[in-house]
Amino acid sequence: MVINLSEQNSLVNTWVAELRDVTVQTDRMRFRRNLQRIAEVAAYEISKLLDWETYDVETPLGTSPAIRLKNQPVLATILRAGMPMHEGLLNYFDKADNAFISAYRKHHRDGSFEIKLEYVSCPDLDGRVLIIADPMLATGASLVKTIEELVGEGSPAQIHIVCAIACSVGIEYVHRNAPNVKIWCGDIDDELTAKGYIVPGLGDAGDLAYGPKTQQ
Repeated sequence: MVINLSEQNSLVNTWVAELRDVTVQTDRMRFRRNLQRIAEVAAYEISKLLDWETYDVETPLGTSPAIRLKNQPVLATILRAGMPMHEGLLNYFDKADNAFISAYRKHHRDGSFEIKLEYVSCPDLDGRVLIIADPMLATGASLVKTIEELVGEGSPAQIHIVCAIACSVGIEYVHRNAPNVKIWCGDIDDELTAKGYIVPGLGDAGDLAYGPKTQQ
């Protein structure tokens, strides 16, 4: 299942356009904030699919019925580019448990690459709702490897992926390897370069959010 948050006109369209716009990308704080905003909208929509329970709250004048999440989700982030979206999710699921993964592309001289995963910090996932933040779903290889690694920490009841831009190729790859995953994205592009970058995309989200790196 894929939910494109840009299919219906809303502020998400504006935020995605600003993420893509080279004249706006020079403002790193705005770039990070737009990623947060998209994640916040996704968090709100995902919350509608979770389990809730009723309870009573005491007001100054009496008692009022209320509802709250029955169980808190686990928010997982692929470092470093995923951090702004993680903050957006955490702004809404502020009591959530958290997981952190370092998945990155290790490039070779011939232009190919492999996904390296060197660090995982994760709570028990058995029966939990797992929400993974990664701004760019390109080939889908890093997300599938991340899911495979996290499932080793338990069997989640639901898995959601939240990204700013997804490529249709990557979406298909994820669904072939993790068919029950729900993907929430700010927009969908259809083209990948030979090096696995989304076109038109928006560039390197990690560099735009936090500055360029020397490692490739």
